Amino acid sequence: MSDTQIFDRVAIIGIGLIGSSVALALRANGLAGHVACHDADADVRARADALDIVDSMHADIAGAVDGADLVVVATPVGACGAVAEAMGAHLKPGAIVTDVGSVKGSVITAMTPHIPEGVHLVPGHPVAGTEHSGPESGFADLFQNRFSILTPPPGANADAVATLSRLWQGMGSDVEVMDAEHHDRVLAITSHLPHLIAYTIVGTAADLETELEAQPRDDEVVTTREVIKYSAGGFRDFTRIAASDPVMWRDVFLLNKDAVLEMVGRFTEDMTALQSAIHDDDGDALFELFSRTRDIRRGVIEARQAGRFQYTENGKQSDDDGEEGDA
Repeated sequence: MSDTQIFDRVAIIGIGLIGSSVALALRANGLAGHVACHDADADVRARADALDIVDSMHADIAGAVDGADLVVVATPVGACGAVAEAMGAHLKPGAIVTDVGSVKGSVITAMTPHIPEGVHLVPGHPVAGTEHSGPESGFADLFQNRFSILTPPPGANADAVATLSRLWQGMGSDVEVMDAEHHDRVLAITSHLPHLIAYTIVGTAADLETELEAQPRDDEVVTTREVIKYSAGGFRDFTRIAASDPVMWRDVFLLNKDAVLEMVGRFTEDMTALQSAIHDDDGDALFELFSRTRDIRRGVIEARQAGRFQYTENGKQSDDDGEEGDA
């Protein structure tokens, strides 16, 4: 056992971007003696196995979680309940079960009934990611200097929370502990709403071409090719976020809909006010808004949350000040 090892055996359920990054970070930092994995997709299992991301790959959940001291559920949040049900009877007494999804209240509701007595559920959310998915996308330092939020339910085992905190810190994260409902409201504005806006803007650009081609006005057709060719930085950033996993984000919006709809309502009010300021030539209002939001952006950079990784053409990562898509 290494000086840094926290768990003898860790099982990861789901080996996409986050699951593969957890596996690589565990091994790179010597935090686990053995990393086992299960993924429901046979092709994904084969690809991850070929990449040597984990120590053992299992076709069934039971084989992966057998004897595991920690189970990390890295599936879309909509699958967490079914995963908990499938593995519940095979969990080791005293084991810790966590997840990595960006919605926490619904995860606790879905998983809790299937977690046996003596097993500790401590949901989590590493606030890190890229727009890429699949086992090939993971890298060991994804969590460096990023926040990992733990949302233990009432009555959660304090030692389990502390141990899981040490694990995330060992992977380079700053750990915060908060109530699940508060987490979901915070992430609705910092992550979920931006992704919803990104999907909408990209969809609007595509719809615009279709509408103008159907009813052209003096050669004013804006084609998708032009949108791509003349993309400025803002649109490039939005298209990057909109490339995120559609299954994951479908589940996020449906399972955190109350908080998301609240933030959409607030955003709609602010957009209406901005529309009025532009219509009324109210330059002072625009300048005040842009100055205030620039200061907020600078605060994000100072908090080291502005993003660091970018995929280059050859697949490697390089430092970048572009914001990361949440996964």
